[in-house]
This record gives sequence, C-alpha cells and structure tokens, in this order.
Amino acid sequence: MAVSQRIFAALLASNMAVGAACAQEATYVFEWIGDGGYKMQGAMSFDADLATAPFVDQDDISCFVIEGFVADRKVGRWALSDLAPETTWILTFLPDRSEFAVSHPSYAMPQGWNMNGRGDDCGPGGFGFNLGNLGQDLCLDNELHEASRVGSYRPFKALRDDDAVLPADACAGIIPTS
Repeated sequence: MAVSQRIFAALLASNMAVGAACAQEATYVFEWIGDGGYKMQGAMSFDADLATAPFVDQDDISCFVIEGFVADRKVGRWALSDLAPETTWILTFLPDRSEFAVSHPSYAMPQGWNMNGRGDDCGPGGFGFNLGNLGQDLCLDNELHEASRVGSYRPFKALRDDDAVLPADACAGIIPTS
C-alpha cells in the first residue's frame, strides 16, 4: 500500500464516520500535491459499469470527499453531502487512464469541487479545489490560495481501490447523524 493510501486510510478510520461501500461501485483514491506545502487527499465512487467509459462527470459520482492540508495540518474538508444548489460542482474523470481531466480545449475548467475559477465561493470556513486554465489550486474560507497553485497541465492521477471505505457523508443523499 502506497504511503498516500495508508495516510488516507488512517484519516478515514480516525477522523470520520465510516459508511458501507457498495459492491457495484468503482472506488478511487487520490492525492494532489500543490505548492507551498499544500496537499489534498480524497476518494470517490461511481457505478462500476462506467469504469470503461471514456469519461465520467459530476452527475455520475455517487460518493466523493476531499480533505486539505497545509504542512500536514488539516485545513478543510468537503463531501458530496455538502452539495447545495449554489455549490460549484464540476468533475471530469477519465477512467480508462485513471486520471482527472486537466486543462484542455475540450475541458476549459474540468474540475471545480466546491470552488469556482475565481476561488471565492467555497464558503465561510469552507474548502474547495479547482483545475482550470490558470492552474490547479485550493480555496480556503472563500479565498483563493495562490500559494497552492501548480500548472494546469500537470497530470492528476487516481488509484482504483474498491476496498476503500468512504465516510457516510461522502455519499449523495446521506446526512451524517453526528
């Protein structure tokens, strides 16, 4: 198990209420390393039948969670159950390559996870990630953190791990009780 997988597994076990994973889901874990000591870890799942599709988007995702860190200190979190009508929620994943789409003429802003292109809509105390033509970066407390930014064309890989268990609030329509 890679270091980032072990870290994320420990994070899930120690900090979150754990929900049951569905057997027909394809589950992916990922870690993004930004500049300035910033990083993000996350996981997502979608119908396993889509694992051979050319792409999946936000409408295909059944569970999703991200957590942000600066110098290994947790600074934010966002889960799919936090999705509201005003939330920026754009996701483009290429299952055949096990990677998120990066800036490309076909995908001007392929990723907007609780963060628009300006980085000013992740909410008070909120956390989000954006990948667009300016770069890949994070939003904390409704502010763009340019210090986290890396190039927009840098690959962003994910690892399929159907044994990963996502927290209950990562899944659409599930509201945590604690």
